Amino acid sequence: MDFTSFNLHPKVAAGVTAAGYDTPTPIQKQAIPKVMAGSDVMGLAQTGTGKTAAFALPILHRLVNSGNRGHVRALIVAPTRELAEQIHESFVSLGEKTGLHSTTVYGGVSINPQIQKLKKGSEIVVACPGRLLDHIQQKTIDLSRLEVLVLDEADQMFDMGFLPAIRRLLTHLPKERQTLLFSATMPIEIRSLANDVLKNPQTVQVDTVAPAATVSHALYPVEPHLKTALVIELLKHTDTESVLIFTRTKHRAKRLDEQLTKLGYKAASLQGNLSQNRRQAALDGFRDGSVQILVATDIAARGIDVSKISHVINYDIPSTTDAYIHRIGRTGRAARSGDAFTLVAREDMIMVRSIERVLGNPIERRLVEGFDYNVVAPKKDVEFARPPRPPQQRRKPAEGAPRSAAKPAQAAKPPVAHEKVAPIGNQPPKHRNNRSQRGH
Repeated sequence: MDFTSFNLHPKVAAGVTAAGYDTPTPIQKQAIPKVMAGSDVMGLAQTGTGKTAAFALPILHRLVNSGNRGHVRALIVAPTRELAEQIHESFVSLGEKTGLHSTTVYGGVSINPQIQKLKKGSEIVVACPGRLLDHIQQKTIDLSRLEVLVLDEADQMFDMGFLPAIRRLLTHLPKERQTLLFSATMPIEIRSLANDVLKNPQTVQVDTVAPAATVSHALYPVEPHLKTALVIELLKHTDTESVLIFTRTKHRAKRLDEQLTKLGYKAASLQGNLSQNRRQAALDGFRDGSVQILVATDIAARGIDVSKISHVINYDIPSTTDAYIHRIGRTGRAARSGDAFTLVAREDMIMVRSIERVLGNPIERRLVEGFDYNVVAPKKDVEFARPPRPPQQRRKPAEGAPRSAAKPAQAAKPPVAHEKVAPIGNQPPKHRNNRSQRGH
């Protein structure tokens, strides 16, 4: 079976050929005909299975077959900026010959350029929930003629706290529409959402609780203070092309990136403290090969679409089985083989047993030959400690200048009758670096 069997519009088929697609993946074989038939679809597929094209191609086919242009007809909602950008790029690439326009909408960047693009008229919008609701509130986006809604990585959106925002969004959309929901897992909350938004859905399911067959994964037991040394040892003795390393914290990602760079590796970090431009530059460098090692927090777990990642290293074990599968799903893509290494300390064994229980098989344990596992931990683990601040010198008064006398304490001023203090709830919210705002 090849893509010609779908009878896609010639302009869409030209995009498929230009992208080098040959044989559809299992999720594409199942989903594309059902989406083209106009059915609501619930797709269960993990990262790296080709599901973006599974909904992008039939949407492009639908939009190019009718002449309505200049207004939003398809809306794709994604949890992170990185994923939104990559879905957008897929639409641009596959729809290059169609004349359709795609726009991204997400936080962390100025809203004004987005407003201008929406005014010019885009048939496809790829958005993160928070900024999309901002546009709806400001009436800078018109969704009244929407035909297709896609909720991508629905379980990740639930994990990030976006489910209430999704439900608010649904109140602003036409009830008569085609809805597609894709998720790697189906927790109760997502199943409830699916029941609410999908009408007589067709279900497609591909490998939801196991890593891709092309991925070889193993555990490397090690004490926490030896993790960096073990990563460096693995990199020295492993034939790697491009390596994605996951850490639990932003600070750890930054410090590991700095240490690898000092050793001469072409490394970069991808974490929430970076501006959108710097995050995009790191991703672009990783794609074009100028960056060999990308050290990332979970912000990138479902947002990196690079087919040639040869190795994934979990510096810290993920907190859920689903996250483990998604992380190692970054390698072994597009029918290529890949390796995933997870460093585990003794305190990680509960999580290891949980992952093995879900997978149904024990994960291989490995030791690196020649590595000294007996190095004693320092009294204080300073591997990722922040450097101490230099002592600050007090400014001495100019020679001959009189010393200021201590001022007597002043009584507090009584409140002025006409002054009003704004309640806390009316103040602008302070930015918080937590998971629930990563795609906002």
